[in-house]
Amino acid sequence: MAVEVIFEDDRWDEAGLEVLVEAAEAATLAHLGLDAELCEGSVLACDDARIKVLNADFREKDKATNVLSWPAEERAAPGERPPLPEPDFDGSIELGDIAIAYETCLREAEEQDKTFANHVTHLLVHGLLHLLGYDHITDRDAEIMEATEVEILATMGVKDPY
Repeated sequence: MAVEVIFEDDRWDEAGLEVLVEAAEAATLAHLGLDAELCEGSVLACDDARIKVLNADFREKDKATNVLSWPAEERAAPGERPPLPEPDFDGSIELGDIAIAYETCLREAEEQDKTFANHVTHLLVHGLLHLLGYDHITDRDAEIMEATEVEILATMGVKDPY
């Protein structure tokens, strides 16, 4: 899989984010039956200040958040599992981009009494599912997305985060 991890905050490199990204994406794509070799995307490893700007620019929310995602294409199917993406003309599947904020992830992991790695893995799976059309706007969509997250995380030895 061609995933570019862009480090704006060196703490992510020290935390082993690349390994977590590879594991989360491999497990997610395998669970959904997608060929990881065809999928492309990026992860921006940033801090709260950067994600706050992105959150304000793209979601009009002037606060830091843990993870943001920008799907390459709209795949949502309200109330049901979204259809799997099809390869484009060159055989690749462009998933989109994810940004993840160090301080918020660290604070949440501590508050929720989770390991940092497990919390970040959950957020990466969550972000990737957003790129694949999953959402949690309605209760039914949230049920589908959360159940899918729990299934994927279980394959990775990460207990139910909910």
